[in-house]
Amino acid sequence: MMGDMSMRRWIFLMLLCLLHKGQAIWLTVPSIGTKCVSEELHNNVVVLADYYALPDDHTHPSPTLSVKVTSPFGNTLHHKENLTHGQFAFTTTEAGNYLACFWVEDGHNPGGKSLNVGLDWKTGIAAKDWDSVARKEKIEGIELELRKLEGAVEAIHENLIYLKTREAEMRAVSEITNTRVASFSLASLGVCIMAAVLQILYLKRYFQKKKLI
Repeated sequence: MMGDMSMRRWIFLMLLCLLHKGQAIWLTVPSIGTKCVSEELHNNVVVLADYYALPDDHTHPSPTLSVKVTSPFGNTLHHKENLTHGQFAFTTTEAGNYLACFWVEDGHNPGGKSLNVGLDWKTGIAAKDWDSVARKEKIEGIELELRKLEGAVEAIHENLIYLKTREAEMRAVSEITNTRVASFSLASLGVCIMAAVLQILYLKRYFQKKKLI
């Protein structure tokens, strides 16, 4: 009984986390250099992010920032320069770390200080426009909430499949590594034994030549 309640509570918490899977963060971008954030995502995940500069009250004109978003294989998904705010959205086609980098171009930060940047990063079900879904499917209230829960369950299923795939890949890599280490150890042992035998034969021949044995 207690086990079933714990399982239901865990599933409920997972659904809540997926329904609100988004993060709003502040970044401090230096006047010289780049500030990057990344998130590991699997394939076919919707990403939606808004970013905006947070200037000091006494800074005129307002400073601008530049941003570049790249995929795990280095493909550019979004690249804008000298903006006060912007947005990027894409659906992942590669599994791995997606990187968003921010920097300030020379001459575009009047104060010459570091720039605070706000980033509202949403992925998966949190990035879905549920208002549009409700208008399109003509649903509201409990029906809309059930639709969100259905999407959350699908997201959980996809995450479990992704984790299972990653586990299988890591297990395969671990087995290959163990096999290579074992082969290297056996080869090293064979080389040591061969070197010891050759050394013994050499010493035996040397002592025989010197008539010590």
